[in-house]
Amino acid sequence: MIDPVFWLGLSIMLVALSLTAVLIVALPALQELARAARSAEKLFDTLGREFPPTLEAIRLTGLEISELTDEINEGAKGASGIVKQANQSVSSTKEQAENVQDKSRGVVAGVKAAWKTWNRPSDKSRSIERIQASQNRNLEPRGRTKPPLNPISTEGQPYQQKNKNNPTKRRTNPNRSNPPHNQQQE
Repeated sequence: MIDPVFWLGLSIMLVALSLTAVLIVALPALQELARAARSAEKLFDTLGREFPPTLEAIRLTGLEISELTDEINEGAKGASGIVKQANQSVSSTKEQAENVQDKSRGVVAGVKAAWKTWNRPSDKSRSIERIQASQNRNLEPRGRTKPPLNPISTEGQPYQQKNKNNPTKRRTNPNRSNPPHNQQQE
């Protein structure tokens, strides 16, 4: 049959033709791949220049947002404090107004009573009776049979009787005369 060198040459030629066809077809693909690599390189270069300031701006924006949030919270707390102070002021003003109203009622009642007393027709006989009654008290003898009331006692019991029931209090001397202010009370 035919010589093996022929078949070897034919196969080498077919391999060369296939490689040439692959190379012709691969050249545009390789050119596109080179173009894509250049675009990627430009993109990475742009990102390398632009990305750090953008990240810094994002970080600063996050810090500013957190600061604004804190300020808003403080402002809300301050506003609630102001509202509480306003409520306290209104309450104290209301209490003061009520106190003034109560005191003014007392003053008005006092002025009315003074006005009635001032404009009341004077009874000379009434004032004479008062003078005579006060003079009669001063003329009473000191040795009274009825003991005077304790000015501090609210029960109306005589001072000496209270002391007999409570031995811790000082007892009065029955031989000693009672003070003048106790003599006038009955």
